[in-house]
Amino acid sequence: MVIPSNESVVLNRLTTNAEIAKATPSFINLTYTLSFAIQVDLLKTRLKITPLERIVSNRSCKKSEKSGYQQGGHFINTRYKCPVNSDFDTAFLVNIALRTKFKRNPVLKPIKSALISVFHKDRLEPVIAKLKELNVTIYSTGGTEKFIREQGAEVEAVEDLTAYPSILGGRVKTLHPKVFGGILSRREEAGDIAQLEEYAIPEIDLVIVDLYPFEDTVASGAEEQAIIEKIDIGGISLIRAAAKNFKDVLIVPSRDSYGDLLDILNRNDAASEMADRKRMAARAFEISSHYDSAIYNYFSQDDDLPALKVSAGKGKTLRYGENPHQRGRFYGDLDEVFDQLHGKELSYNNLLDVDAAVMLMNEFQEGDPAFAILKHNNACGMAVRSNLKSAFVDALAGDPVSAFGGVLIANKPIDADTAEEVNKIFCEVVIAPDFDEASLEILKSKKNRILLKQKQVEWPKNILRTTLNGYLWQDKDAITDSKDDFEFVTNTRPSKEDLDDLVFASKLCKHTKSNTIVLAKNRQLLASGTGQTSRIDALKQAIEKAGNFELSLDGAVMASDAFFPFPDSVEIAHNAGIRSVVQPGGSIKDQLSIDYCNENQISMVFTGKRHFKH
Repeated sequence: MVIPSNESVVLNRLTTNAEIAKATPSFINLTYTLSFAIQVDLLKTRLKITPLERIVSNRSCKKSEKSGYQQGGHFINTRYKCPVNSDFDTAFLVNIALRTKFKRNPVLKPIKSALISVFHKDRLEPVIAKLKELNVTIYSTGGTEKFIREQGAEVEAVEDLTAYPSILGGRVKTLHPKVFGGILSRREEAGDIAQLEEYAIPEIDLVIVDLYPFEDTVASGAEEQAIIEKIDIGGISLIRAAAKNFKDVLIVPSRDSYGDLLDILNRNDAASEMADRKRMAARAFEISSHYDSAIYNYFSQDDDLPALKVSAGKGKTLRYGENPHQRGRFYGDLDEVFDQLHGKELSYNNLLDVDAAVMLMNEFQEGDPAFAILKHNNACGMAVRSNLKSAFVDALAGDPVSAFGGVLIANKPIDADTAEEVNKIFCEVVIAPDFDEASLEILKSKKNRILLKQKQVEWPKNILRTTLNGYLWQDKDAITDSKDDFEFVTNTRPSKEDLDDLVFASKLCKHTKSNTIVLAKNRQLLASGTGQTSRIDALKQAIEKAGNFELSLDGAVMASDAFFPFPDSVEIAHNAGIRSVVQPGGSIKDQLSIDYCNENQISMVFTGKRHFKH
């Protein structure tokens, strides 16, 4: 290749000596941030190149006072001039190539040294092996240093670099100017380079950190002192320093990024590109901000939340949002909650329905088999029976029309008999604690049907949603009404069967959009009125719906998510066949509803707890 005499070219990539020998430029502009490791010694004015590049000769250089090139010679960068023979002395340029023709691409920064400080040692072995292969100088301390030595790699102790031991039980190890100076120094600032030389501080080009597991320690239920000791100080400081100086330093902020590091090292042969460094810096600040948010939330959990800190990783782009013209993402780790055994990816609306289904079925984890069918976040069918097949059949009977395209959930493993019934309808998602092999074979016959095996996890204890230009935060409604909570306020008391149905209906009511009325009998959802602007409308909707599917309300029970301000709802329910009612109570006119019940031999209980859901 022939380079025009008036062009400047950046040499960044590896090539053959033969290609290099063909080059006949009048000058070449080599930045000292290339894949070969060039360091300019400001005090001694000579050029150093690492043994990795097999450079055999040093060349005297002098500082350039102006831009341009030296007559009869060529420069190493725009500030330092070094004479170069016209044949390029291929030993000097061995294994260096042109990235693009006559254009500057993102420059490479050499990785000559690395500082490694990690809590978890797993997945680190191939990184150590690669750094050893590339002759990268490694600094480390404590358990990480020991691990690196066990891998057969040379490592320099941070204590030897700083001339200070690890102190305060390991709380202070890397917090020292000789560490942070090497990370934060700006390679193109003459003053920074001079101070590194003056104080014998080595440049650190790569920082690898894996923080103390603070969140895992909190989740384990450990004592407070153990939790406090897992607040990483040195590690988080290393991450922030290296990320801040991303123009010169590559930060690897967690073991999850080791694969990215290996890709970079293999692609660029001990060098990093600006795009890689900036991307990893963004990842670093994401990790550090999340870590700090977790610490803040731990310390503020018993306070009135003077500030809100929310951090969720592992964002996943969805096909679209609630509607096709809206973008959608999910932030969280679905793999912690489910094993997806079959089907397409969950959509935005799927996730809303799945969440509603899981929260509802949490109320029915104990006891007999239960099956629920949800549509638009509300149960359109549910039943509790002695076997799962019967539970599904009776849940479907409550509203076979709305079940089309719904989300199904069971509290027991799904067997082949149940799967045969489920397979007769079109549904988007089926959730269960397990599926036997025969049921999987049946349910997988529909290629897009999503099958989720639910895991046992601890759910968040609060709810957050955007409102106007801010956020609304509240505790999750963790109260489940039971027989022990009932206040018997009428002369007629519910029978044992009625009590079972009242508990069943109350649980359903809690997970249905307000205003709502739930009608149930024999632990089967007969109908519900959902999301209505008045309680009367919700009741009328439920009664009409039950009639549409020829479901008798004689002897059924009614649950309401809030109190009845007037006795009209109780009267309408009574005329439809309802014989027992559960409601929160609390209206100044409660007595009017109680009086109507007493006059018509209807039993009614108060829970004292409202369950609005908006």
